[in-house]
Amino acid sequence: MKEIKFRTGVGAAIVAVALTVAACGSASSSSSSSTSTKVAKASSSAAAATGPAKVQAAKGKVGTYLTGPNGHALYLWMGDSAGKSNCTGACAGAWMPLTTSGSPVAGAGVTAADLATIGRSGGAEQVTYKGHPLYYFSGDSAAGQTNGQGSTAFGAKWWLVSPAGASITGSGKSSSGSSGSGGWAG
Repeated sequence: MKEIKFRTGVGAAIVAVALTVAACGSASSSSSSSTSTKVAKASSSAAAATGPAKVQAAKGKVGTYLTGPNGHALYLWMGDSAGKSNCTGACAGAWMPLTTSGSPVAGAGVTAADLATIGRSGGAEQVTYKGHPLYYFSGDSAAGQTNGQGSTAFGAKWWLVSPAGASITGSGKSSSGSSGSGGWAG
């Protein structure tokens, strides 16, 4: 009899553990799904091309940097190579490419001749500045935010872009703000 009670107790414990794991997995999936939905919404609102993209300059703690049509900061990724985006899949979900329908337009502080486009898989045209593919960061929810500055997400640094086309490598903590050479990762 003791053996039957023991087996029943062990069986109940296994069922309880399985139910707990399933519940945790469900909560995790729900949370993950919710996060993915938020990123997708940010991605579609920030990067959707509804006409020619206007690139302009804004001033912030790190100096003057490029912004997209919605006023959000634009970044370059040191993992890209000259005139080619290497940010795809999950990378492009967190760092949305600035795309355009038609030739990009230069706004205040931007040199029109430095704007161009490159093709992405799926047919979208991504805006470049002096050869650097441009991206929004999903962590910037409003104009003036530069939360992606200095990130090493996806294996290389992300920097704001100066109107000269160089990477701005300052952290925004000093008043001078430094800018790098804008060189490519090799």
